[in-house]
Amino acid sequence: MSKKILIVDDDSSIAEILEFNLRNEGFEIEIASSAEDALLKNLNNLDLILLDVMMGGMSGYKMAEQIRKADINIPIIFLTAKDTENDMLTGFSVGGDDYISKPFSIKEIIARVKAILKRNDKVSVGNDHKLSYNNFVIDFDLKELYINDTKVELTKTEFNLLYLLAKNPDRMFSRESIINKLWQDSPYITERTVDVHIARLRKKLNDYAFVISNRSGYGYRFNTTGL
Repeated sequence: MSKKILIVDDDSSIAEILEFNLRNEGFEIEIASSAEDALLKNLNNLDLILLDVMMGGMSGYKMAEQIRKADINIPIIFLTAKDTENDMLTGFSVGGDDYISKPFSIKEIIARVKAILKRNDKVSVGNDHKLSYNNFVIDFDLKELYINDTKVELTKTEFNLLYLLAKNPDRMFSRESIINKLWQDSPYITERTVDVHIARLRKKLNDYAFVISNRSGYGYRFNTTGL
């Protein structure tokens, strides 16, 4: 079945070029000329969103933020003329999976789209209660982790941290966003606290510590490569 991609861009010429080339790659394409129009669509039926940042009306960052608040985990690739480190950090912090600066090459767009869709296809989710990557199994109902059929004992905080990252594979979480999601009622929590819990969790994961990776200056993500 063809993967469905939504292109959100108020520049019709760019949208048409992307549509033409992605259709030639076998993708099913929808187009929205604004974030407001895009949010009216059934986003749960999509496989990926190509989202322009700077648009009239609602920005791409704001749209992504609303999508994530609605617990919709569809991959988002930002397309933008802004390419500073702060811009990239903003994109990742509001739930972006990738960030491509304009002007871009069509080959790069296609390669990035295929890479993200391939990563998502590696994840086996029988239902919303269990997530399995070969010998790495997380039971969300029982709040248990099994590696090679052996239960790994985790504290509540460690499991909640793993749950947050694993539910959003390959999405980058800044330390601030982790604090806001897991410790929003605890103002004394610092970014160092996040690092300590990550270190403890990685130690318990042993040979699978690589599933939680760090990108300096950006944060942490659940890395499916190698599973």
